[in-house]
Amino acid sequence: MSDESLKRIAEALERLAPAPAAAPDFAAAEAFVWHVAPDRLEPVGKVARVGLPLLVGIDRARDILLANTRQFAKGHPANNALLWGARGMGKSSLVKAIHAEVLGEGLALKIVELSREDLPTVSRLLAHLRGAPECRFILFCDDLSFSHDDQHYKSLKAVLDGGIEGRPENVLFYATSNRRHLMPRDMIENERSTAISPSEATEEKVSLSDRFGLWLGFHPCSQDDYLAMIRGYCDAAGIAIPDADLRAEAIEWQATRGARSGRVAWQYFTDLAGRRGVTL
Repeated sequence: MSDESLKRIAEALERLAPAPAAAPDFAAAEAFVWHVAPDRLEPVGKVARVGLPLLVGIDRARDILLANTRQFAKGHPANNALLWGARGMGKSSLVKAIHAEVLGEGLALKIVELSREDLPTVSRLLAHLRGAPECRFILFCDDLSFSHDDQHYKSLKAVLDGGIEGRPENVLFYATSNRRHLMPRDMIENERSTAISPSEATEEKVSLSDRFGLWLGFHPCSQDDYLAMIRGYCDAAGIAIPDADLRAEAIEWQATRGARSGRVAWQYFTDLAGRRGVTL
């Protein structure tokens, strides 16, 4: 092959290769979203979240995660956390609210959101975060789960275990999932029934959740908690509504949804605020 051909091939490969991402300006914001193609950390000016006092019925999970986050922000050892359980019960809201609470205490802490689809690029993201030892980061992945043929879980081990380098000391990983073991139950049972060694067939995937030091379970709320959530939202927004009216409307709303959760409570409150002309 001629030198000219080699030169053209090298130039073509350079065009295909992604340009190195610029060093992020972590002073630009307290929250960032990781994007790829090209790699970049996009600052978030205003995080969509609710205040910690408005999250009702999850006191134990709140206290444990707040203490863990506070330890980390102060530079002390802390655990990665998996928030799992019933949908709409405030798992992702709790992570964002606790980040705000810690900031309000005067502790420097940044949150970086990573989508499940971008897990294969996590090593590049960790390189950026490792390069800013003066900052401490919560790496947050919402609605994390894996399907039957999904290999993204292997990339997650880079965050939880860190390989030969170890996880960066300034990074902690929080994930939310509707599944305790991050995969469908039928997937676990199917692999056990068809494998030559059933106990080993699912060990690699199931053990992924074991790598989280904290498991915080979220369960369906009671009707009293559901109504208390809505009352808290109304009081915070300055919406005056008699308890009897709120109860009747909120219970009818939940009946039409066929579910009762923090998300349903917020949806009813949003409708109520709209009818009252209140800006949220």
